[in-house]
Amino acid sequence: MEGMNGDHMHGMSPAASSGTAPMFHRHRMMMHMTFFWGTQSEILFSGWPGSDTGMYCVALVFVFALSVTLEWLSHCNMVKVGSNRVGSGLIQTLIHAIRVGLAYMVMLAVMSFNAGVFLVAVAGHALGFFIFGSRAFKKTSGKNSDVPAMHC
Repeated sequence: MEGMNGDHMHGMSPAASSGTAPMFHRHRMMMHMTFFWGTQSEILFSGWPGSDTGMYCVALVFVFALSVTLEWLSHCNMVKVGSNRVGSGLIQTLIHAIRVGLAYMVMLAVMSFNAGVFLVAVAGHALGFFIFGSRAFKKTSGKNSDVPAMHC
């Protein structure tokens, strides 16, 4: 059973597979379990963005864009009144699946415990809601409702 364990490579001794031998040295990044500040992080993909500050900024912009897109999908209505029920149901299901997938991606990015990622995810959701969900950019229809009705 020793060869099936991930720590021991095909029956090798623990000393040989622990990284003490130069040919078996593996690069391991410490995984944070609390929020931390810094540009050296792994967000969504192994090795990305790495230690490059420019790529870290790209990762932050990516998480921000995911959050804004998620809010847009949560508040858009792409189904016209009077359209085919089956077709409308399929479009709604597709939009829901994309929205859930994006929500999980944002959640996984935040689980990197990088404080910058957390802040841009919250800022993206806030901006997306302000633009697409609040009444700031919507035409009023004469109703006196401050909060849009929840659909179940």
